[in-house]
Amino acid sequence: MSGAGGSTEDSGRTEAIPEAASSAAPPAAPTPSPPTAPPQTPAPPAAAAPTAAPPGKDGRARGRGPVVAALMLGMALAALDGTIVSTAVPQIVGDLGGFAVFSWLFSGYLLAVTVTLPVYGKLSDTFGRKPVLIAGIILFLIGSLLCATAWNMASLIAFRVVQGLGGGALQGTVQVIAADLYPLKERPKIQARLSTVWATSSIAGPALGGLLAGYADWRWIFLINLPVGAVALWLVITYLREPDRAASTRAAVPDRAPRRHVDRAPRRRVDWAGALAVFATGALLLTALVQGGVAWPWVSAPSFAFLGGSAVLAAVTVVIERRASDPIIPGWVWRRRTIAAVNLALGALGLLMVAPTVFLPTYAQSVLGLGPIAAGFVLSAMTLSWPISAAFSSRLYNRIGFRLTAITGISLALLVLLAFPLLPYPGRPWQPALIMLLLGAALGMFQLPLIIGVQSTVGWSERGTATASILFYRQVGQSVGAALFGAVANGVMAARLADAPMPGLPGDLDSVSKALENPATLTAEAADYLRRAMDSAVDYVYLGAAGAAAISLLVLIFVAPRRFPVLKDPE
Repeated sequence: MSGAGGSTEDSGRTEAIPEAASSAAPPAAPTPSPPTAPPQTPAPPAAAAPTAAPPGKDGRARGRGPVVAALMLGMALAALDGTIVSTAVPQIVGDLGGFAVFSWLFSGYLLAVTVTLPVYGKLSDTFGRKPVLIAGIILFLIGSLLCATAWNMASLIAFRVVQGLGGGALQGTVQVIAADLYPLKERPKIQARLSTVWATSSIAGPALGGLLAGYADWRWIFLINLPVGAVALWLVITYLREPDRAASTRAAVPDRAPRRHVDRAPRRRVDWAGALAVFATGALLLTALVQGGVAWPWVSAPSFAFLGGSAVLAAVTVVIERRASDPIIPGWVWRRRTIAAVNLALGALGLLMVAPTVFLPTYAQSVLGLGPIAAGFVLSAMTLSWPISAAFSSRLYNRIGFRLTAITGISLALLVLLAFPLLPYPGRPWQPALIMLLLGAALGMFQLPLIIGVQSTVGWSERGTATASILFYRQVGQSVGAALFGAVANGVMAARLADAPMPGLPGDLDSVSKALENPATLTAEAADYLRRAMDSAVDYVYLGAAGAAAISLLVLIFVAPRRFPVLKDPE
């Protein structure tokens, strides 16, 4: 390739423009537009409404504020409902019963969100972002209203699944529209805003849920979604304008394939058989991972049934998708090295995120003796530095590229995770808070360049599928991490209890947390032994998280291309 800054990849890699794509740099072997598609021209002044993929800088700059507000509200809804129920569980169980199955209030929502991400990604590429987002908001609000009218735990769980079906559209489509609205240089700004909304909502969720359950009624936890969602829905319907897909679609080129692809408008055909197969496979697999070791032992008939069933359905899904003319999960998601590498890297990110989000609050309360609110503040240190680091990551990847920026971030995260087991016992609260602050800064530098990098290598007609793919594998990684690290922590605690040198300790793992919540029931020596055992268990979890970070680092070094094949933004 010739031109300023052009480079040819080693080992037969495809040519690419530099990742810091400036307005003066030529595109890397641009794909020819279809003969019938008119060239993109700047929108006239009258068409200054915000668009999902505006043809020029003026179209991007004008009037997109209401759409951004809608995206932030949608992100807040999805983030809040992942955490707001947690502190209201006692009131919900006291009203509806069903203590034995209340964990499905979280598992059901997570399952529905995760397994629908690939489906919504493909639908947004086929029918456009706006109808998918509108349908997702409406479905989410219907689920919220139904949750508020639940008459027993079974109905509430079922309605939480309905909420999750809408939440999957919110999570995936919001990210895609954000990429459509902003050119490459400005994407860190909107992504940082969305990250801030997600972090703030995740932290505020438990507090808000506790307030509503304690001073009003737990049903308001779901009713509060209605006015927020209604505003977001009105903004989307009124202000979001999408371009003609036949004129604006630009398709990405596989990393190893010659650039001969002729761009075409997406066909309005949906692989419903593939969508059902993906949904069923993901539901069985995630159910096995989430409930294994909790609702039933890992080595048991239910575990074998769910894992075996998911393996069979996975094989059926592959057959269906290979035969489909327009599959839900197209083969290019894994044939392109850039997307495949990011899928693996962010899957490992989901794995390692279990350590701070699930086990750090337990560590703060059981080992440091903090209350729930103070423990939440220790975790919140990570959510403070993450969006700030993400916002400034563009200055780094504009100089050294997406891949090297992500390598820098995950390398720092690896060192931070390895430092956690070195904390003194019992330690001071500021010590794990500092660890979380550094971890958030490292992961903000790691995740955002990979998401923006993938979105910048595909055209409009593939951006929804590509974004949903990486979000899906991150969610799956988190589910795998919860199961894996839960088994690690339980194994360490069981070994410590078996080797206890003194009597009077809890006889099973379920009694450990209760004993630590009421240390007066134990002798001082026994309470200290339990705290040390919990400290050791969390240390092993963080070492496992460091292993996940190492896997992500190796993927970026050996699998990801040296330069992402970025497509130039339309002028």
